[in-house]
Amino acid sequence: MAQMSDTDRDLHFFQQRLLVLAVAVLCAFFVLFVRFIWLQVVMHDEYAAQAEENRVSIVPIVPNRGVIVDRNGVVLAHNYSAYTLEITPSRIDGEMADVLNALAKIVTIEPRDRKRFRKMLEESRRFESIPIRSRLTDEEVARFAAQRYRFPGVEIQARLFRQYPLGAVASHVIGYIGRISKKDIEALSEDEEADYRGVSHIGKEGVEQSYERELRGTVGYEKMEVSAGGKAIRILSQRAPLPGNNLVLSLDIELQKIVEEAFGKRRGALVAIEPETGEILAYVSMPTFDPNLFVEGIDSRNWDELNTSLDRPLINRPIRGAYPPGSTYKPFMALAALESGKRTPDSSIADPGYFNFGNHRFRDDKAGGHGIVNMYKSIVQSCDTYYYVLANDMGVDAIHSFMQQMGFGELTGVDLAHERKGLLPSTEWKRTAFKTPEQQKWYAGETISLGIGQGYNSFTPIQMAYVTALLSNNGNTRAPHLVHAIENSVTHERTPVVSESRRVTLRQENIDVVKRAMVGVPREGTSARSFINAGYESAGKTGTAQVIAMKQNERYSASRVAERHRDHALYIAFAPANEPRIALAVIVENGGFGASAAAPIARKALDYYLLGKRPTGRPLSEQPREVDEADDSDDDDDPFIRGEGLPATLPDDSHKGSGDVVP
Repeated sequence: MAQMSDTDRDLHFFQQRLLVLAVAVLCAFFVLFVRFIWLQVVMHDEYAAQAEENRVSIVPIVPNRGVIVDRNGVVLAHNYSAYTLEITPSRIDGEMADVLNALAKIVTIEPRDRKRFRKMLEESRRFESIPIRSRLTDEEVARFAAQRYRFPGVEIQARLFRQYPLGAVASHVIGYIGRISKKDIEALSEDEEADYRGVSHIGKEGVEQSYERELRGTVGYEKMEVSAGGKAIRILSQRAPLPGNNLVLSLDIELQKIVEEAFGKRRGALVAIEPETGEILAYVSMPTFDPNLFVEGIDSRNWDELNTSLDRPLINRPIRGAYPPGSTYKPFMALAALESGKRTPDSSIADPGYFNFGNHRFRDDKAGGHGIVNMYKSIVQSCDTYYYVLANDMGVDAIHSFMQQMGFGELTGVDLAHERKGLLPSTEWKRTAFKTPEQQKWYAGETISLGIGQGYNSFTPIQMAYVTALLSNNGNTRAPHLVHAIENSVTHERTPVVSESRRVTLRQENIDVVKRAMVGVPREGTSARSFINAGYESAGKTGTAQVIAMKQNERYSASRVAERHRDHALYIAFAPANEPRIALAVIVENGGFGASAAAPIARKALDYYLLGKRPTGRPLSEQPREVDEADDSDDDDDPFIRGEGLPATLPDDSHKGSGDVVP
């Protein structure tokens, strides 16, 4: 009986273990079943998509970037194809440095290539293809192709490269493209970011930047079936990329070249506008730079040269440089006086050669004065005293009100980024610009120098060209713009770019008075020598603007002043005088007299545009210069003192009272 009990007990234990095992097996199968349901039902869509992604690869196809041409069809920016050696970091086996060293034995890889690659590596995603060398020669392509099996993750790609065939000509207008950075990506919206998949470059400056959406095109793609090793098997579907639109600029590139050559090595700017349409015919910022340097990332040597140069070639002077207008302001002061009723055309003053105000003597540009001066003579002979008295009679806020409606101190709306407003002073401006009550107070003596375009006045060259165009077209024009039309690169259909219409209500008889006086400037006034036998009648005004203030009773002499502290030379003009086709403003930094430095550049621009006449002789910067301008008694624009004790170096429009400008 005892044995039977043991057998029964063993059988019972065996049955229990079998039951436990059966339950465990059932539980395991249940877990597997649940997992199966989870994978095949609940997560079906997600894992199906992942499987499809492993099987299918989407390869973006970069579109052709639009071409940029001038108004006559001259190509300013286009694309060409070349081979690049590219690395996809996520597919590299081993250390990146070892791969680069091995590649350097097959193709030439300079230190600058490595440095640029490391920088792009930091800014890019690991699965993105990053170029280590561009513009490979045929021999280099063949050498790498023979060794391709040794370098998984390294490929030769055919890429489109941007090229600017005219080099430094009109570089501030055209701008350049550069590789997309993290900052660029962060600035894009979600929709825009999708548009840049596969695109490595973006417009950085000039119209390349401001018309980026038109130029970039639409990215295409190829949907390809790939093996587990990533090798393409077949194309499943594809969408062709849409090339970007072309830009037809309003620039006349030959006019642009002539003006740039006229500047030579001097610094400055010129903007020429078609008064009726607002189209910009020439847009010069000197010195220039070669935009081709930036396409694949500028090297440190060239960057240091451009960025540290005292000439500041990267500054877009027409929209970023702000300068006192000097005597080019006088025609607009005269128009303000006529419109406000402060003066009539025949109102005259006796000019002794100075204007006393309190303890300050504001001296005229001509020792002994100009005698009896009416409005016509004040513009033709550039009489300072006339405008000292006028500014005092009008007051700063009345001047501000009129000049603001003309466009001084306001954005012109040109189709470029980063335009500055300049500075049109008023009592309200000074209250907000400075910190202490003493600095915030407007002093009556500060108004005097405003009349001759000095004091706090500070305007951009494009503003000066714009208001000149507005005046020449009797108070009517359009916002200045650089793009004449946008051309569909497929259909070649052109869509004209028409900017905002602008109008200032002015009495025609007052406009005629000022324009008649401006015609007298090149005919018998301060720029007469520059416009001898011109072959057309133009209207203009010379200007000479202080860079630094002179001491009380000190006579200005350029020979005793550092070159970068010498006066700026300015000239505004429009022609033909009766039916203007072109209006311009030019400034030569530290050039001295407007009549001798700026007016000749304007003459060359007008000669070419109106007569097709090309200049002969040496560039302006290579011609002999008068060093001691104070002894040039024939030039009526010679400055002595333009308001002793008043600031000549001006705060910009963002200045908030550093205390370095003392009334």
